[in-house]
Amino acid sequence: MSNNMKFKRKIVTIERYILENQPDYARGDFTNLLYDIAMAAKLIANKTTRAGLADILGSAGEVNVQGEEQQQLDVYADRTIFRLCDHTGRVCAMASEEHEDILEIPSEFQKGRYVLVYDPLDGSSNIDVNVSIGTIFGIYRCVDWANRGRVEDCLQPGRKLLAAGYVLYGASTMLVYSTGQGVHGFTLDPHIGEFLLSHPDLRFPDPTYYSANHGYYQRWSEGVQAYTSWLQGNQQEEKDAPQGLSERYIGSLVADFHRNLLKGGVFMYPGEKNKPNGKIRLLYEAAPLAYLAHHAGGYASNGQQSILDLTPADLHDRTPFFIGNTRLVQKAEDFIKRLD
Repeated sequence: MSNNMKFKRKIVTIERYILENQPDYARGDFTNLLYDIAMAAKLIANKTTRAGLADILGSAGEVNVQGEEQQQLDVYADRTIFRLCDHTGRVCAMASEEHEDILEIPSEFQKGRYVLVYDPLDGSSNIDVNVSIGTIFGIYRCVDWANRGRVEDCLQPGRKLLAAGYVLYGASTMLVYSTGQGVHGFTLDPHIGEFLLSHPDLRFPDPTYYSANHGYYQRWSEGVQAYTSWLQGNQQEEKDAPQGLSERYIGSLVADFHRNLLKGGVFMYPGEKNKPNGKIRLLYEAAPLAYLAHHAGGYASNGQQSILDLTPADLHDRTPFFIGNTRLVQKAEDFIKRLD
């Protein structure tokens, strides 16, 4: 092997990639905010990989605004992200799954021009059984520069996102993000403590999987039930019925989305007859992942329209959620329109 072949592949750190690939309007504070999030991911990853040794597993004994029992690692992740971003002068306000109201920037620190929304630890109910969990985030521009930071700055549709991403804590730790110029994945090398570019320009391949919790089948509408049957290949009268899709469902949104992004497929968490808005939070779960799906050649819908066109009325609004390969998600809309 020639020396040229040995050194053909470059080692690209996330810091280098962010600095070299942001559009001109995004340089400076925006670029640094992305790296702040990468630093938070490293700290959280350190705890997740040592969870059993650091006495971090288990409940914190409190319930968050969603009515869900907080895990100790939930609390740590939430505080880590806030404390890394509250004093930098880059953020005007933050919103987290773990807090009922917006997180204001302390008065002693300068207010920035961006809004950070995040789910600090998605899938945290899986912590104690050592299943992959994740962090989801989205970045908006502050709406009203004259104010220090208001809830209105957070309540924006996904179309206005400047960047979004997630961190997957699993067999390895991966950070996947987009600023509208493709979707790129970085894997954390624990030996050097740095994220390295491992999955450039991610695009949904032909579908392989569908992800759904069949335990709720009887709670779904007729349209969603028929769509599920179509995904299973049981409706051959539909000319475009998929062939050979396998079901894979982890129960951690980030993990299910990540697998389908790499392997192709669709994830769904529909509304239920008694809970028409479903479970997935629009602002800091559905919208950021919908943004990523869009820039990876996919699509996300609430069953009727694009998730990116929905404006949350509340920080913790929920939405039915279908995300993945465009054709599969559009077929969900078709079944729901015809049968519900």
